[in-house]
Amino acid sequence: MSRQRELTDLLNRYAHEYYVLDKPTVSDKEYDVLYDELRALEAASGEVYPDSPTRRVGGDPIKGFEKYRHKHKLYSLDKCTTEEGLKSFLEKAGKVAGGEAACSVEYKFDGLTVCLTYEDGKFVRAATRGNGVEGEDVSAQVLTIKSFPLSIPYKGDLEVHGEAVIRLSVLEAYNRTADEPLKNARNAVAGAIRNLDPKITEKRKPEIYFYDVNYRSEGEPLSQSEAHAFLQEQGFKVFPYFRLCKTAEETLAAVREIEVERKTLDVLTDGAVIKVNDAAVREEMGFTDKFPRWAMAYKFEAEEITTLLKDVVWQVGRTGKLTPLGLLEPVELAGATVSKATLNNYGDIVRKDVKIGSRVLVRRSNEVIPEILGTTEHYEHSQAVPVPTVCPFCGAAVYENGAHLFCPNEECLPRLTAKFAHFASKNAMDIEGFSESTAELLIKKGRIKEFSDLYRLTADDLSDLEGFKAKKVNNLLGAIAKSKTPTLDAFIFALGVDGIGKVAAKDLAKRFQNMDALAAATAEELIALENVGEITANNIVAYFASEKNRAELTALAAHGVSPVWEEKERTGVFAGENVVLTGTLTNYKRSAAQKLIEERGGVCQSSVNKATTLVIAGEEAGSKLEKAQKLGIKILDEAGFIALLGE
Repeated sequence: MSRQRELTDLLNRYAHEYYVLDKPTVSDKEYDVLYDELRALEAASGEVYPDSPTRRVGGDPIKGFEKYRHKHKLYSLDKCTTEEGLKSFLEKAGKVAGGEAACSVEYKFDGLTVCLTYEDGKFVRAATRGNGVEGEDVSAQVLTIKSFPLSIPYKGDLEVHGEAVIRLSVLEAYNRTADEPLKNARNAVAGAIRNLDPKITEKRKPEIYFYDVNYRSEGEPLSQSEAHAFLQEQGFKVFPYFRLCKTAEETLAAVREIEVERKTLDVLTDGAVIKVNDAAVREEMGFTDKFPRWAMAYKFEAEEITTLLKDVVWQVGRTGKLTPLGLLEPVELAGATVSKATLNNYGDIVRKDVKIGSRVLVRRSNEVIPEILGTTEHYEHSQAVPVPTVCPFCGAAVYENGAHLFCPNEECLPRLTAKFAHFASKNAMDIEGFSESTAELLIKKGRIKEFSDLYRLTADDLSDLEGFKAKKVNNLLGAIAKSKTPTLDAFIFALGVDGIGKVAAKDLAKRFQNMDALAAATAEELIALENVGEITANNIVAYFASEKNRAELTALAAHGVSPVWEEKERTGVFAGENVVLTGTLTNYKRSAAQKLIEERGGVCQSSVNKATTLVIAGEEAGSKLEKAQKLGIKILDEAGFIALLGE
């Protein structure tokens, strides 16, 4: 073995002992001598090994973040704030497991989620979570962090994710000499990782606690306890607290333990994460569009503080709804400076006895959104919040609908701005570089009024906008042109019909296949869909009944906007069937059985509902089988499944 290879391995071992195990075996001076020797050998040989510790030094600033598509979607977590909510989750998990579901309990750290990719045992990339499907490549920044391995024993493709954090003591030390002190650890680590200058990342000294295996090209799916052990075996830093609880009571006890102990930690935490341990139970519980059904984040009671309410202003959204926003005397709350807080509507203001100039109680709801809970003290100068009779932006007379006030003017600037921002957003037309501020500039200039106006824009229309140089103009025009062939569900979502979210848009696209069919749909046909209720159905019918909306759709089509919906023709013995698999199959893994069904024209569902037409029940089938029996849905055992396959 060469001296360069020997030093690389030795220094990596020492770093692991120091940063991960917290048990250094050599002094800093000894480490530095060996480090300098390695750098000299690398300079002489002209070669730096992929796992060399010298790669961790912060380099020159980068020009921008590249996008990276994760190998497997990174889901966010559903949340609950009460033990009743947590008990409900554990009860559902127990029904699927056929008894008490074993669950892991870990700390939920309040930092920035990062996903690291390894190939052939070597670190190749680090990315932010982003939207769960695509994140930003932050490899240069993460390489400055010394608490993760550059090489691991596992040789397949691997994605692991963890939480980048800055210790509270490290933040305090940084602020003692910083020209501009950082207010809290959460913002400090986000700013460190998402900073174009890796040297700033290095100065803030973030570290990463790993907690999940997001993708593994080889081997069976891992339980959470197996994933925790796997991460440790590969040399990743995991937080020492990890509880595997066999009963709901044990799980609740572990969460209570975390709630007490978290206040003594040197890391910012905001809750506990509870995950069903068994991989097979997880597979049966499945996912929603946003969350795994087998995991829950338990958020601890938010911090509360009082401050003065300086004023109440009214904001206007894309539907015209007026929402009151409280302007506060700035106050530190749950690690952030709070100067604004929400109030739902005027009825909420009256109910909470909120007055301008009074002292109000503010809470960061789930430690994220500041909310005014009520009033603690009125003063002589306190004044009632006036009820707006006209829109504060356009002056149109407002009207009341239920508990809310609305501006009727569809051309009201903030309403129109929000409407365009929604149309251009990531999950809609995905027009990169088109922001709310860009929309406002174009509206004020009279360049856009309808969505179709975007596709009439020229370089001359953009070049006189503040901040728009030739490159930015060309990029935006290119992004607008690129958006002309959205998927049908993205286009439906982009139109902004009240009540249509991403899931409902996908259901509508799947059911009607094109805009003409959707436009002709009756309220009864729409209500039959799982994610469309009566109010949303009526909103859809009203949208297509509008002559103005029909003209706008025609104008969009004339400019080449052509949404597409491509779905393979489904043929085979399961064509037309919505199938749910439950229990354990002897001859097939769950994933293999699903593939066979889909290859033969079927649609696999994660749960039994009114759309389900067939349930295939293996051994130890639980609540799904019972529900199917109650609903009179056709049921096959494994022998029947095999016979249907013709195998």
